[in-house]
Amino acid sequence: MRWRRFAVLSVPGFAATAALAVALANGALAASFAVSGQQFKVAADDLKGDGFAQYGSVDANARGDLLPVAVTAIKKAELRNLCQSVVTKLPVIGNISLKLSAGTGSKPVQATDLYMDATDIAGDASFNNIEIGRDASTVDKGPDGAQGMQDAFAQQADDIHIAKLRTVAWATTAGSFKLNGLSMKISKGKKECF
Repeated sequence: MRWRRFAVLSVPGFAATAALAVALANGALAASFAVSGQQFKVAADDLKGDGFAQYGSVDANARGDLLPVAVTAIKKAELRNLCQSVVTKLPVIGNISLKLSAGTGSKPVQATDLYMDATDIAGDASFNNIEIGRDASTVDKGPDGAQGMQDAFAQQADDIHIAKLRTVAWATTAGSFKLNGLSMKISKGKKECF
């Protein structure tokens, strides 16, 4: 009887683990880590990047929930007046905001192999030599390995410029991230970038 109960309880867990492994092997999972249960906001007055690719994918949280994202991958990026914020609701205390800013002076934020797993991106964008509708498994202008699933939609360009960038994301990763003029503040209440 115990073996039967064990099987009933463990089979769904094994199935979810197998599904995640297959998704990861096929390039369907974006972030290489379990994302938190909170999205965060990123804003910048200006983003300039060399080597851009964008394709659909999914992130997974620690519970195994799959979260659809648009992966924006940039080989080399500069961001001016970067702001990143997340609001956490805590029992008894209420909302707590963590807000980070950098690149506000003459030195911009610099990143290499930048990946943003976003659910919402807004701003005024321009591209050079853009290809729209390319198979996601064949994009080659972004960082090495920045490819999605075969037969899935993607776009890529030699370079990208976004003014007034506003993004809501599950994850951001980078090979290197230089935050010139970094400032981080935690405060009570809701104090977001936008």
